[in-house]
Amino acid sequence: MCVRLPPRRMSKIQTAHLLNCIGTVLEGAESKKREFLETIELQIGLKNYDPQKDKRFAGNIKLPHIPRPKMRVCVLGDAFHCEKAASLGIDFKNADGLKNFNKNKKLIKKFAKKYHQFLASETLIKQIPRLLGPGLNKAGKFPTLVQQQEDLSTKVDEIKATIKFQLKKVLCLNVAVGHCGMEGQQVCENIKLAINFLVSLLKKNWQNVKVLYIKSTMGKPVRIY
Repeated sequence: MCVRLPPRRMSKIQTAHLLNCIGTVLEGAESKKREFLETIELQIGLKNYDPQKDKRFAGNIKLPHIPRPKMRVCVLGDAFHCEKAASLGIDFKNADGLKNFNKNKKLIKKFAKKYHQFLASETLIKQIPRLLGPGLNKAGKFPTLVQQQEDLSTKVDEIKATIKFQLKKVLCLNVAVGHCGMEGQQVCENIKLAINFLVSLLKKNWQNVKVLYIKSTMGKPVRIY
């Protein structure tokens, strides 16, 4: 009888080693201070995977600490959510604002490019395909639903803290897992959760992981696995 053991996760990377690597990245960023807050990315190289034949995975996970605080979010809202967004200083558009695009593909593409993510009220989310066509969907930015009873500020933070793993045609992935203004321990917690989640998505778990690097936006990659 063959018993399948549960996949081993972060035991492959010791916490002390990970903290040491994060320290190297943070020191590198500190020694060459930039005029912007550098993002820390996790870069993944996979093996024993055929994107043509094997099922391409996709999954989202909310990290404990927001990796990209300056992520641009836009609310596509009803009167209630537009008013709320205005009071919080968050960009928003109502139904009339979306109608003004007049289904112009170039304008919609430019609009989609301006923001990282979108939130939409329930009444508006159903109208988006009719008002904007497939533009946001094609850009991989179809809005996340926000209900009236949900706190908009909390929802925006939730979006900012969520990262997505998606296998496309190549065996390389990279996601934001922190920024250079964070404590090493916070970056470590984010990386651990991100790697555990990624490994759970893979067909053969750790056997599909070839290499893992972390790097700041302008810094050198540091190999963690």
